[in-house]
Amino acid sequence: QVQLVESGGGLVQAGGSLRLSCAASGRSLSLYIMGWFRQAPGKEREFVATINRSGGYTDYADSMKGRFTISRDNAKNTVYLQMNSLKPEDTAVYFCAADRGVGLTRQPATFDYWGQGTQVTVSS
Repeated sequence: QVQLVESGGGLVQAGGSLRLSCAASGRSLSLYIMGWFRQAPGKEREFVATINRSGGYTDYADSMKGRFTISRDNAKNTVYLQMNSLKPEDTAVYFCAADRGVGLTRQPATFDYWGQGTQVTVSS
């Protein structure tokens, strides 16, 4: 199975940017569809973005379109989430996840492996 470790979270002012990374080990990242999700205190885990195995297709939650960009480097076994124009409501723990399935999906339950998460805090 694959192990996932997120990094790059932190405290940033509203309007700022952060780049999250998710490093995989144990198996090649190219075997998986990858996704980013987030969870704020007291809320359910929320879909952020997903990318297919080759990186040619992506999908974003409506509130992230135009601000967030998901990408992957299979040679480095890493997936990224570039977050721009951050808002206080983006504050959450961000998780990356790997899906052994076929098509892109927004459902957390379809993802097979999860990282531990990285905290992103956006101050107003």
